[in-house]
Parts: sequence; structure tokens; C-alpha cells
Amino acid sequence: MDREYIKAKLVNIPNEPGSYQMKDKNGEIIYVGKAKNLHNRVNQYFTGEHDFKTSKLVANIEDFDFIVTATEKEALILEINLIKKYRPKYNIQFIDDSSYPYIKLTREQFPRLTIARDIKKDRRARYFGPFPDAGAARDTLKVLQSLYPFRRCTRMQDKVCLYYHMGQCLGPCTYEIEKGTYEMMAEGVTRFMNGDTKDVENQLKEKMLEASQALEFEKAAELRNMLESIRKVVQDAQNIEKDNRGSRDVFAWHADKGYMAITGFLVRNGVILNKEFRLRPLYGDPEDAFTAFLADYYAKNPAARELVLPMNCDFDGLSELLDMPVFQPQRGYKKRLIDMCIDNAVKQLEMKFSTVEKQNTVTEQAVEELSRLAGCPMNRVELFDNSHISGAFTVASCVVYEDGMPDKKSYRLYKLHTGNSDVDSMKEVVYRRYFRLLKEDGRFPDGILVDGGRTQIEAAKEILESLGLEDRIRIMGLVKDDHHNTSALMDTDFRTFDIDKNSGLFFLLTRMQDEVHRTAVSYHRKLRSKAQTKSILDEVEGIGPKRKKLLLKEFGNFMNLKNAKEEEIAQVIPKEAARNVYLALHNEESEENDA
Repeated sequence: MDREYIKAKLVNIPNEPGSYQMKDKNGEIIYVGKAKNLHNRVNQYFTGEHDFKTSKLVANIEDFDFIVTATEKEALILEINLIKKYRPKYNIQFIDDSSYPYIKLTREQFPRLTIARDIKKDRRARYFGPFPDAGAARDTLKVLQSLYPFRRCTRMQDKVCLYYHMGQCLGPCTYEIEKGTYEMMAEGVTRFMNGDTKDVENQLKEKMLEASQALEFEKAAELRNMLESIRKVVQDAQNIEKDNRGSRDVFAWHADKGYMAITGFLVRNGVILNKEFRLRPLYGDPEDAFTAFLADYYAKNPAARELVLPMNCDFDGLSELLDMPVFQPQRGYKKRLIDMCIDNAVKQLEMKFSTVEKQNTVTEQAVEELSRLAGCPMNRVELFDNSHISGAFTVASCVVYEDGMPDKKSYRLYKLHTGNSDVDSMKEVVYRRYFRLLKEDGRFPDGILVDGGRTQIEAAKEILESLGLEDRIRIMGLVKDDHHNTSALMDTDFRTFDIDKNSGLFFLLTRMQDEVHRTAVSYHRKLRSKAQTKSILDEVEGIGPKRKKLLLKEFGNFMNLKNAKEEEIAQVIPKEAARNVYLALHNEESEENDA
């Protein structure tokens, strides 16, 4: 950091509201914040003492920018939009790429019931949930599909399928459906998901009795399990207080010792259907982190009738940003919900803090030790591995780690053309990786970890020198012992540094090796599996990519398809195409036997 440059720049920041953007040595935005007074807020980063986490953020700041706004509300909206655009590493600690499962009822001519996570994709559909996990959603869907025979196929078929004969589809592909039937079933699903389960339970009990009388004991046991799952998924919720005035989401936070816990309750008709919890290191202002979390959460999940938040924050403009009424109660039922939410955040933080802190501290120490051995910062490193069988389907993977954590969006996969030579493969993938980064002015790593000793280091070094990057990227080799476990690191001068097998660095390097190897092998298997079916199915008349995908999905793998009868194949695709597939597979088998 050029302190004189920063000091001169700090003087000229206006005393007005706005958003500020912190940048690292590569000019990349690593943190975005907002402020009522930009001058005071930004100066705080470079004066006085900070906790460990904020100090780590400040240590990576090389420059900053700011944008002045007319009001603090505009600053909030600008901050969230910039976080969405740039996804700065120190802002997205609480942002989770995963989303909760919902049960989706489509609004088609012949509706379907499915499980969905992306509820923004089809806004016409009706969604029920969220569910705490996919298992709970699948259990509920299974109950509903057994009682309400909505269409099961993604695309309308030419004739009725197995689900029709099982009584789990009305067969709209063949039969005319009486008007109002689907609307009536949709009402039944809605009542069930709103907690009125009596009709469903009675239907299941009747079917269970019929199955028992017909001596179909397995079917009766399955229906009994469905009855039990209703209680587990729908009725076994925490009633905190009956309040039938609508749904609301309640969120609160608690920060301590450089960490922040966010807890949320999704309350529907007085019943807590789900609980959110996040615990992450806190690098900036907790109010900014909390606001960014809410903006990201409601970009992926539907808005509630109202959002209930604690009084310890100024949320001016948040209601407009989220398009949802925001309440900060001081007394009554909603205040009790907030108090319970805060209490959960405090207890969860106390319970998990020591473990999470230890894990993060060990990782941070491992990165520091790697940087010490390399003689330069190694915060962002890339690893390469290749996979092949006798030179066939040779592939390579590049995995990226940022501060000891995998940056999966930066992973890259390569089909190689250099045969089965590990050295040639290393040269090809390193050249392709960094030639492209040069061409696109991409972000370079601090260092490369190659899986091997002197030979692999020389191969990577040769390529970096040809690209003029030898002084920009540090190379270190992972040296193996007799048991093929990493035992030391080697630098470009071929000096080795032993690694303590009880150290955090040893476990970090092991995780990195496992990840790059797993990624390469998975890609290799995918290509090999694809090639095994391509030479036969792609040449069959009447079989295109969609029908091939449908066949493999139905039969699971190529061998199951090969062993299937022609009639079984005809249940998935039209008869003529099924005949062509069956003949192609068995003619190919005859040719192999003749040979």
C-alpha cells in the first residue's frame, strides 16, 4: 500500500452520503460499503486499531473509489447493485449459492407437480415451501403425487405411460379430462400445504385398508410411511403462537470477536416452517453485511407479506429495495419473534464460534506458511492435474484456491492433444491457461502448485518464461514420499522444504491435491462415458440428442439399455425408433461375437 497516495486521497473525500469501493493490487474490487458520511467512514479504515478480520481486509487494500449519492437511501441501493455486479470477496461471506427446495405446481393446460429451487424462472407457477432440505420436499411430493394424479411427464407423450396404469396420472395425452378436474386437485394441494391434512390422511387410510385387505402388505407399509411423513413434514412444526394474519419473515444478527451470526425464521400463519442460520467471518460493517445478505436472499426467494427486523439498524430504503414492507417492532408479538431470533443468533454463535474460528485460523496460518516458504504472497494459487487411459481422452483440470478456500467458479477443464506424456500435458495446459489470461487481461494467480518434483517444475517454468510471466507467478512443486503422499515442497531452485504432517499446511495441500485430482478424473469419466454411447446411438435413425438423453435417463446406463427388451424401449420412445435402437445394439453385439 502506498500510504502517501492513500493519505492524499483521503483528504479529498466529501462529507456526503455514498458508496465506497476498496480495491486490491490487481485493481479488483474486494469490498463495497455505504456511508452517511463518506469522509468519516473511509478514513476509519486507515486510522486507529482494528480487529483481526478488518485488519486482514485493510492489508489487501491498495486503492479505493467512491460514488457520491444524494441520499443515504440511494447509497444503499447503489451498494447492493455494486455487490451484485462485482461480488467482492469480503462482501459475499454471507451469500450462499444454494437455494431451498419448493414444491412447484405449474400453470399449464395439464399441470405438473415437481420440486424446484429457482422460483424466479417460472413466475406463473405456484410454489409451496420452502422446505428445510430436499428429503423433506421429496417426501411431501411423493404423498401428493400418490393422491393427486397430475401429469408426470415433462413433455406430452404419444400414449399413456406406466403412471396412468398406476393411477398416478389421468392420461391427458390420450383421454379427455373433465373441465375443472385439475382446479379441484390444485385446491386439494393448497389445503394440504396450508396445514389442512385431514382429507389427505383419510384418503391414505382408506388406501392402506384396501391394500391390507388385498394382502398387498408392501403397498400398505408404504402408505403407512406416507402417513407418518405427513406428521413429520407438515404438522411437526414449532407453534410459537397462533397468529393468522399472514406470513412474515424475521431476521436478526449478532456480531462478536470478528464473526457475525445471522438467524431468520420463516413464519407462516403463526408456525415456523424453516430456520435460516449463517455464521461467517466479519470483515466490514455488520449492518452492511446484514443488508447485503437480505438483498441476496430475496433475489432467490419469494417475498413474505412483511419483513420483521431489529431496532438496532437503520434500514431506510430497504423496503423500497426489496419491494416488501419492513417493520422494526418495539413491543408485542413481533418483538417477541425478534427477541427469539436474536437469542438464537447469540446461542448459535457461542456454540459454533470456537470450532469455526479454529478452522479459519488453521487455514489462514496454512496460507501464511505457504507464503513464507514461497518467499512471496500465495493467497491465490492454481493447481493442475491430468487424467487419461493409454493416451485416450486425455484431459486436464485447473482448480483455484483463494485464501485457502476453493474458488469453484474459476475452475477450468481442458481436452488435451499431447497424448499420454505428463510433461507435455503440463506444458500444454499451462500454456493454454496463461496465454488466454494474457489475451483477455484476466486475473493471474500469485502462484502455481504442480503435482510433481523437478521435471514438472521445469515444464511449467519453461512455459511461463516463454510468456514472460516468470517474475509474475511463483512455481512450487508438491513432492511425494514412497506412499504417494505429499511430504515436501520444492521451489524453482529445486530446494525442498519438509512439511510437518500435523500442520495446517499439510492438510491444506492434501485437500488441494484431492480436489484437483477429483476434478480431472470426473471430467475424464464424463467424456469416456459420452464416447461409449456416441458411436452407436448417434448413428441410429430416429434417435437425436433428446431421445438419447431420455433413453439413458430411463435405463440409467448403456448396459441396461443394451439388455432391455424391445417392448421396454418402446415404452420410452416411439415403436419404430425403439425397433431401430434394439436392432442396432444387437447387430453390434452379433458383429463382436463373429469377430
